[in-house]
Amino acid sequence: MKKSFEFVDAGRTFRCSIESQEKNPAEKWWWFAVSTDARTRYAPFRTTPADTETSVRKRIVAYYDNMLAARAAPPPPRWNGAPRPAAGAPAAAVPAAQKTTA
Repeated sequence: MKKSFEFVDAGRTFRCSIESQEKNPAEKWWWFAVSTDARTRYAPFRTTPADTETSVRKRIVAYYDNMLAARAAPPPPRWNGAPRPAAGAPAAAVPAAQKTTA
């Protein structure tokens, strides 16, 4: 397996290389940069003995496309306090001792 290669997918140029981590030089990772995102490099997964250029290309494109889809998705709703009653559910009964008369 080559230590680095480049390929084009959907008009984007991916530059891939095998690099070590600073903290653990024995551990090798696949790093890549994309022509449409020149400021960022990604290291999504470790190398394996079974890696081929084709398998790495597929994994990198799938990773990047999924990341772009996640970025484009609306943010998940945030919990903002007590749960709301389900639509059409009756209001909670007020105990008789708390009822007031006018």
